[in-house]
Amino acid sequence: MAWTQVCCQYDGSYAGFLTCVFENYVNQEEPVEFRTPDDPCCSLYPLRTVVSDRARAERVYRSLDKLGREGKALAVRGFLTCLPDRELWLWRLLRLGYARGPAFTRDLTDPTVDTVRKAVLRLNSEAHKYTGFVRFSELDGVLAGEIEPKNRVLPLLRPHFCGRYPQERFVLHDRTHGEALFHQPGKWAILPVEDVRLGRPGAEELQYRRMWRQFYDTIAIRERENPRCRMTHMPKRYWAMMTEFREDWDTELPELGAGYP
Repeated sequence: MAWTQVCCQYDGSYAGFLTCVFENYVNQEEPVEFRTPDDPCCSLYPLRTVVSDRARAERVYRSLDKLGREGKALAVRGFLTCLPDRELWLWRLLRLGYARGPAFTRDLTDPTVDTVRKAVLRLNSEAHKYTGFVRFSELDGVLAGEIEPKNRVLPLLRPHFCGRYPQERFVLHDRTHGEALFHQPGKWAILPVEDVRLGRPGAEELQYRRMWRQFYDTIAIRERENPRCRMTHMPKRYWAMMTEFREDWDTELPELGAGYP
């Protein structure tokens, strides 16, 4: 019996997506599109609105163990990627994994496995780069930083920075996805934010920024300057948020908004 093709509308969360998976299996429906309430596009397929259900989402999450360790990692981290139509790719990955078991991840000729794997590799690579490229500034006793990633890297960066600064209050704002990692000793949260406006730096912070740029310029060997090599190790799209490339940070920064826990 053929499954009914539908367009699933959900809240955009991972729990919401897993709830969609549950509902689709129970009702024998084949999702061909996934939409969120903010998506203005219309669909030619029957619309199925799925309300996020924690119990059902947890049930599907537990079932991911059937995919094996690597398969489960692909199914979880794949949702953090910027892969176009990621929900459809993950739906296909789950159906493949449930049907074939953990060994399915070794089939690199399968377009679904190959597509999701490459997307996750790009996610992991971007998160790894940000562990070295994030720049924090001290603003009124709080360390504050901003990033503009392609993928949702904050969940991957959270263990690194919370472990590195366990006694610090800090906020790391993801401009691209409108969310921020907030941390204070013993507590952390990743919360949606519309706008985080960082306050003006004090004289000591400005001095540290100038010292850092001076150090960066001093260790450079002008005779061996190789812009192409530098961009290989430090891609240019990361420069906008890095202290050593932003002299405007000496004089101008907007204000810090409310909402820090």
